[in-house]
Parts: sequence; structure tokens; C-alpha cells
Amino acid sequence: MPDLRLALLQAPSPAGDCAAAVSAVEQALSAAGAARANMLVVPESFAPGYNSDAIAELALMRGGAWQDQLAKACRNAGCGVVFGYAERDGDAVYNSALALGPDGAELAHYRKIQLYGPRESSIYRPGDAYVSFDLAGHKAALLICYDVEFAPHIAALAAAGVKVLLVPTANMLPYTHVMRATVPAMAANHGITIVYANYCGIEGDLHYAGGSLIVGADGDVLAQAGMGPALLVADVPQVEAARLSTQARDYRRIG
Repeated sequence: MPDLRLALLQAPSPAGDCAAAVSAVEQALSAAGAARANMLVVPESFAPGYNSDAIAELALMRGGAWQDQLAKACRNAGCGVVFGYAERDGDAVYNSALALGPDGAELAHYRKIQLYGPRESSIYRPGDAYVSFDLAGHKAALLICYDVEFAPHIAALAAAGVKVLLVPTANMLPYTHVMRATVPAMAANHGITIVYANYCGIEGDLHYAGGSLIVGADGDVLAQAGMGPALLVADVPQVEAARLSTQARDYRRIG
């Protein structure tokens, strides 16, 4: 398969300023493109911000001027983007992620399946479908934050041939075990590269955990951020077959 170079943005929340969110992604795309990345992943609900008090009012319509602006930035940078945002669809609001290619064309659109806690459930409707797409010759899929902590979702995507998971997230303290253990274990157990793009800093009553990371299909951490803003870029290596999990083949169902 062709080589794949992936990037992620770890940044503070735009805190309700959707224009600032798009501008920040434009700048990150320029840098990721200069590093010849194929795709940049940014945090969950980056517009208008995960912990905004006005998500329903600020939620964006799919296909609006903001999407045209991001598409233009992708073309200028020669790099695609996975953009987490609050999506307005009629009376409903979804926690969504949009994937645009280096040519600005829409590759995939996904709605978060596993809403986290009563706050998310009070704001959003859950999604009900996986999505996958071709990313430079690799089969890729989108999940959002809490989704990636559920092994059945990862197993289903792996069974469908997905090799790369791109995951916008908004993980807060004290849940550092997700970056330290859960995401690498999911990658290793299912033979999937995972890009997990988190916030840093403070938004309202949330202190984000940072720690964004890119993990190879054997569970090796290829790049990881600390607690502050970061732009990470990593090449996805070809992993020897002997290092890949055989759990899907070996699993014995009891009962």
C-alpha cells in the first residue's frame, strides 16, 4: 500500500467562536500540508467548542460557507481534514465529524454513536451508522471520542477492512487512562492505526487532558502531545504481519 502521513491538531477550545475555529484549522492545514501530511484531524465539536453553553444555537448546517472555506484551505494546503463540529439538521443537533480530501471534496460524514453522559444526551441525537472511505489507498473510518472506547465498534470496523481510525475527541481530566492504555490497546488488539485528536487547556468547568496521539496498528505510539498546544505529524509504518493481532481469527465464542 502507499505510504501514509497523518497529522493532528491539539489546541484550546474556540469557546463558542466558530469563525476562530475555522481560522485555526486553516493555519493548521497550512502547516500539515507543508509537512506533506495526507490528513489532519482536529478535536471534537471544534466548532463551536465542546463545552460551549450555546451549542444548539451555534450548531452549523452541513455544506455551508464554513465548509467551503475549509475545502478551499484543503486545496491550498494539499492536505485533507477531519473536522469535528456540532451539526444542525432541522430540529436535531448531532455531534458530527466531516472528512474532506486534499482536493476539498467531501469524503465522509459521521455522527457520534456513543454519547457521553447526561449533558451530551441532552444536546445531541445519537448517530446510527459507521462510515468508511479511501485515504491514499488505505480504508479509513471516523469515530468520535467515547466511541473509540467500545471494542465492539472497533471490531466491526476492523472486520469491514478498516485500517485507519480518525478520532476527534474532547477528553478531560482525570481520564488520562484513555490515552495511556485504552487507545493503544484498541489499536493493537484490532490491528488498526488510530489518530486521537484532543483539546488542551480549560473551557468552563472542564480541564482537558491533552495527550493527543497517533498509534500504529501494533499499538506502538508514533507521536504524542503533552498538555499544551501541538501539531503532530507521523508516518504510518508497514507493520510486520507477525506483530499484528490474530484475535479476530482466534476468538472462541462461548455459549
